[in-house]
Amino acid sequence: MEFLHTMIRVKDLERALEFFCTHLGLKEVRRKEVEAARFTLVFLQSDNSDAEIELTYNWDQEEEYSFGRNFGHLAFRVENIYETCEKLKNVGITINRPPRDGHMAFVKSPDNVSIELLQKGDPLEPKEPWLSMKNIGSW
Repeated sequence: MEFLHTMIRVKDLERALEFFCTHLGLKEVRRKEVEAARFTLVFLQSDNSDAEIELTYNWDQEEEYSFGRNFGHLAFRVENIYETCEKLKNVGITINRPPRDGHMAFVKSPDNVSIELLQKGDPLEPKEPWLSMKNIGSW
């Protein structure tokens, strides 16, 4: 068995693409627009994995999607957790669980999907400002 993708419904496709591609560094690998059913599928990948995230954009969706607790999070390995979190913080993305341990942080996508960021290799030495930051909201 081979894992293929995780699907996320998004209300605003451009905002979701900005988050996943511009801020997290994923790449759009293919797109399928189905005019008859009025939806778009966009598949994203990181440079070093075949697993994908499928963004499903229903053109006529007006209200926010509810989010069930049966889904946990998406996880990404990063080269430097402090640099990644600083970059995200600088563009206004809330760091819900700061990387106090030099190893793990959580943020949320514009559609409230919890994203875990994990330091590649050994944890970095704990340091400020991350060490003193409190958790914000849920993840």
